[in-house]
Amino acid sequence: MATATAPPRRAKARRRVLGDLTGWGFAGPATVVVLGLSVFPALWALRISRQRWNGIAPPRELGWANYERMLDDPDLFAAVQHTVVFSALFVPLSLLLGLLLAVALNQPIRFVGLYRTCIFVPFVASAAATGILASFVFNPQFGIVNAGLRSVALPPQQFLESTSQVVPVLVVISLWGSVGFTVVVYLAALQDIPRDLTEAALVDGANRRQVFRYVTVPQLRPVTVFTAVWQTITALQLFDLVYTTTRGGPLGASQTVVYYVYYQFRELQRYGYASAVSYGLFLVTMLVTLGMVLYARRRGLEAF
Repeated sequence: MATATAPPRRAKARRRVLGDLTGWGFAGPATVVVLGLSVFPALWALRISRQRWNGIAPPRELGWANYERMLDDPDLFAAVQHTVVFSALFVPLSLLLGLLLAVALNQPIRFVGLYRTCIFVPFVASAAATGILASFVFNPQFGIVNAGLRSVALPPQQFLESTSQVVPVLVVISLWGSVGFTVVVYLAALQDIPRDLTEAALVDGANRRQVFRYVTVPQLRPVTVFTAVWQTITALQLFDLVYTTTRGGPLGASQTVVYYVYYQFRELQRYGYASAVSYGLFLVTMLVTLGMVLYARRRGLEAF
């Protein structure tokens, strides 16, 4: 009996091994490329972060001096403040605006497919192109926004050239480019809500506003947590819009942490210190993400 069953078992195991090898044959090259472009640079940056190196002279070991210097760097502290302000404005507004637009686009209206496409197109457009376009739109001299303000007898604004207005303007530009993502996520979640729940609430006497508050919004909590994590990471990594619009100006008022890393690395050739700041940002992003994930799991939200 054992002799009769052994060959089928061996053949089954052989087929499983062959299938695994075939799968890794297709996925292996891409995996090697991804690891080579992510893990190796990360480990190399960790090594550089403990050195003083300008890319030309021989590196000098500093231990953890670069990380200690971060605690006393006023320019880095200012960049952190700008990033926090941007995130505090961008994340809630992107969630609220995305939810409202998703609710509107979930209605049976004419040309709804066209509207959904128009909302999503800016998200797939290049962020660099968005920044270049926005620099013309918000130009204080010949921008279309100031032209509209002049047409209604309102004073023109400096926008990207004002230290007090530049961060809110960057938030507006970022919302235009990324709100399509939150709209698509919320729209998919809205369409997954069972209609029996809303119909039962209407039968029990609830109006549309109460149904939205007590039925729809609780059903969207897992999606909200996931989207909040995604948008927070996006806000903490803001660089391309700053690079294409303000280059950190005016007077450093729009310099974010990632742009500060670029400035230290590219302009000042402080490779070690730039790597240390990068790892500091990575640690903060990881802690924020883990905090949101733990909060979601503690509340029983199946967001991850």
